[in-house]
Amino acid sequence: MPNTSTYNTFFNLLKDSINNATFSKLTLAKTIGNPDLRNVYARPILIEDKIGLSITLKLQEEEQVNDYNLDEAIFILTGYINNPFLSAILFTNDADIFMKINKKKVATISEQTPTFKNAHTVIVDFYANK
Repeated sequence: MPNTSTYNTFFNLLKDSINNATFSKLTLAKTIGNPDLRNVYARPILIEDKIGLSITLKLQEEEQVNDYNLDEAIFILTGYINNPFLSAILFTNDADIFMKINKKKVATISEQTPTFKNAHTVIVDFYANK
C-alpha cells in the first residue's frame, strides 16, 4: 500500500487525541463515484472500561452502527479510505486534521483550526473518572 506511512501517521494522531483527551469525532467523506455508502462517522464509546469507537455507516436509505475496540475500528476505517472515500477528518479540540487522497492516489495530511472547543463527553468523562 503506497500510503501506509501517511495512514499510520493519521491513525496515530487519532490514538494520540484519544490518549490526550482531545478527540471529538472522525468522519470519512468525499466519495469516488456515486456509491450507496455516503459517509462514515466514528465516535468514542466505552467497551469494557476502554475507549473504543462506534462506527456509523450512512447509506442512501439507512444507517448501520457497530461498536469496535480501537484497533478493530482503525482496521475497519482503513478499509474505507480510497474505497470509496478520498478524505478523512479527525476533529479534536486542538485542530481539525485532514487526510486527503489526490487524483494520483497520494495521501497528504493538513491541519486547520479546530471546529470543536471540547473533546467528546465520553472522552472527558472517561479521563475524569480515572
